[in-house]
Amino acid sequence: MEELLIVDGYNMIGAWPQLIKYKEKELGRARDELLSILSEYQAYSGTKVVVVFDAHQVPGMGKKIKQYKIDIYYTEEEETADELIERLTKKLRSRTRRITVATSDYTEQNITFGHGALRMSARELLENINRAKQSIRKTVEQQKYEPLRTGIPLNSEIASIFEKWRRQK
Repeated sequence: MEELLIVDGYNMIGAWPQLIKYKEKELGRARDELLSILSEYQAYSGTKVVVVFDAHQVPGMGKKIKQYKIDIYYTEEEETADELIERLTKKLRSRTRRITVATSDYTEQNITFGHGALRMSARELLENINRAKQSIRKTVEQQKYEPLRTGIPLNSEIASIFEKWRRQK
């Protein structure tokens, strides 16, 4: 089943500690950092990510762009992110697609849940992302110390000597 995650962008920026510090003076940087984090999460999890930003923060946009391999929607000038998320949830609903909406807005969670989407708070999404990062680090560490595999069968003593030679500068 295809997994789709629709994220209320400014809701995450206002809730995640690493993004809150940019919220007031460097909103563009906060958006870029959020998109970078979500892009990595999308690549690792295989979940398609869609991010929605309110137009009141970026006047007059009302468009869809693709950046970091993520679909990014900016609402129309008089439209809220909640309204667009509701529309997307209805439009993208399918028997072969599981939609999760990430927002800490309780009312929005209930409305999208009524449209058949699962709900996730900003904190829960951040925890999922942090678990994914830990899993990646663990995998990298395991692969880092795997012995070199050659097609030539060697006893452990010879393999150890070759490994020492290989690691010398």
